[in-house]
Amino acid sequence: MKHIFWIIAGVVIVLSVVNFGFTFVQVREEKATLSNDLGYRTRLLADSLKESIEPAYSAGSAETLQRTVGRFTDNERLRGLVVVDPRGEIIAVSENLPASIRGNTLAANVMDADSSRGEFVRSSDGSFYVFAVPLHEEQRVVGALLLVQNADFINTYITRIWLDNLTRLAVQILFFSIVIAAIVRWVIVKPLSRLAESVRRTRAGSGTVGVVTEHSFFFQPLASEIAKLSKSLSQARSAASEEARMRLEKLDTPWTAERLKEFVKAHLRNRPIVLVSNREPYVHEKVGNETKWSVPASGMVTALEPVMEACGGLWVAHGSGNADREVADAQGKVQVPPEEPRYTLKRVWLTQKDVQGFYVGFSNEALWPLSHMAHTRPVFRKNDWMAYRRVNGKFAETILAEIKDLQNPIILVQDYHFALLPRMLKNARPDASVGFFWHIPWASAELFSICPWRKELLEGILGADLIGFHTQQHCNNFLETVGKEVEALIDLEQFSITRDEHTSYVRAFPISIAFTNGAPALGGTEEKATPPDKNAFKNLGIETEYIGLGVDRLDYTKGILERFKAIEFFLDANPQYRSKFTFLQISSPSREGSKKYRDYADECAAEAGRINKKFEDGNWRPIHFEKKHFSHEELHPLYAAADLCLVTSLHDGMNLVAKEFVAARSKEDGTLILSQFTGAARDLKGALIVNPYSAEEVAEAISKALAMSPAEVHRRMKVMRNAVRDSNVYRWSAEFLKTVANLA
Repeated sequence: MKHIFWIIAGVVIVLSVVNFGFTFVQVREEKATLSNDLGYRTRLLADSLKESIEPAYSAGSAETLQRTVGRFTDNERLRGLVVVDPRGEIIAVSENLPASIRGNTLAANVMDADSSRGEFVRSSDGSFYVFAVPLHEEQRVVGALLLVQNADFINTYITRIWLDNLTRLAVQILFFSIVIAAIVRWVIVKPLSRLAESVRRTRAGSGTVGVVTEHSFFFQPLASEIAKLSKSLSQARSAASEEARMRLEKLDTPWTAERLKEFVKAHLRNRPIVLVSNREPYVHEKVGNETKWSVPASGMVTALEPVMEACGGLWVAHGSGNADREVADAQGKVQVPPEEPRYTLKRVWLTQKDVQGFYVGFSNEALWPLSHMAHTRPVFRKNDWMAYRRVNGKFAETILAEIKDLQNPIILVQDYHFALLPRMLKNARPDASVGFFWHIPWASAELFSICPWRKELLEGILGADLIGFHTQQHCNNFLETVGKEVEALIDLEQFSITRDEHTSYVRAFPISIAFTNGAPALGGTEEKATPPDKNAFKNLGIETEYIGLGVDRLDYTKGILERFKAIEFFLDANPQYRSKFTFLQISSPSREGSKKYRDYADECAAEAGRINKKFEDGNWRPIHFEKKHFSHEELHPLYAAADLCLVTSLHDGMNLVAKEFVAARSKEDGTLILSQFTGAARDLKGALIVNPYSAEEVAEAISKALAMSPAEVHRRMKVMRNAVRDSNVYRWSAEFLKTVANLA
């Protein structure tokens, strides 16, 4: 609709300019004509009156002059006559002469010059044309006669011209707007929309190539060329699918989105896939009068979004955006990604009370600190637990309603927010294959035992057919916890748990990102063709020789405070890097409904300020703290150009920032400094592994990274890139899906 508006606006502007131009010329010509005509008629009248007034003036008869003046002022346009003597004194004047004319100096000027003259005068009484002629006696000037003509009719006529032309312009604008809107809509917009939809369907593989040519003759040449391009695309897609089918069982070839699609067709036989998470992959927010979408800062979303784009299906999540309802249909569904839909997002609406108890309370103030060894005491509140159960039940009802007509669906439940959901789903739909993935660490049995509702949580998780963790250690902790808390048969050879005649298998599936080392990846983090430079940092005001980068949610488990302390130690121990090294910390706000997280954000800002004040030198500050969300597109050039990346999590299930940094290094340069307490430390052998609790150790690693030889940097990065390429998220998804499907 906007394009039609702008086209009409352009036509309106052009019509208005042309109309005003012609009207201005017409007004100027008409005004000149009317003014000249009025001046000519006034001069004739003045010459005629002069013959009658001069004898009376010479005779010195004031009464005769007054009668003569009075007799000639009955004319509608002649507003008055004035006879003045050489001193400017009025000898005779008509009764209706406007007061503003009495002080006019034109008579004096005429007598001095001994020639007739006229001028237009505008006053509060109106517009007038004043004409003066000298009076003579024996060829000498003895006075002057002033005629005052009403000139308002000229302004009235000019105003009528403007009104007539503006009315004509309004009619033209209305007519042209209707015609243009119809032409644009039916001749341009409609065919273009159909053309775009045809191309989109062809590109998505859901339409036929021939449809693209079914458009108006106006776009036929374009449609013909696009049809040829679409045919080539279809042939390329078929070739890629055939190649993907041929290498399905070849583990030495990289996994791609196309290969995953073929895998799903071959092994799942198109069984419907339903993914469940608290965090939605796309959030719609109202910004002013415009609705915008964004991808939230979430490692889980980073990993699973490319999988859903490749496989399709239904993603069920909490609708948290303030404009989510506006863009969803009556069932709370919306097709995503917004620019190129590939799967359906089903939004579940929660009350603020539900969010506070289920998400902020039990999930993030109880389960999150319980699972992370970050020395933060978990808080267990019964009201939060009741909200957690209630929301898990609400999601179960929603999912069961969605799959009621589906046979043998595969349901993938994500993360600690839904520990009760697998049992609810399995009890209601035994034919469903339920996979549950715990994206954060699993605590030791002793630590987990402090949870008042530990048995209920374990029983809920054991409803799943497959239970996945990032590392084998987390699997071991889970089996140990189950053995301590519930009665079940644990098979350490099969890594399975049997309870109430149902068997759950526990496996380690290290999650990754959509990196294929240059192959197309749908929605994933992928390297660009252009070589990286540091202009992205210059846009943030960073121009030092060496740059370090940290990207995290503002979460106390990410070790941001410990990271800042290490930078302080590094600059104390290596003063030669002052004014040459800057650390950019990007921290997207997280869980701001929790006071713990708000306080932590304030602590980080205060610590960065303290260190900057300690080392500041002119315009240089060692820490550049950006407390806002950066999109993947904004992060990529920063990942690609930083000299080093610091990941100092105090405890982390995997940490995909480390893998995103590696994927962005297409030149195989840059150094990763990685916490030993991350799952990624087991996959990325080329990183400098550190204990984040030791500021001295991290500071030493920074110094080592900046002094490392290019050959060593290249060797380490090459090892890590190969690891991320070979074990990307498509392979992770294929292994998880294959395992859960084979358990049915």
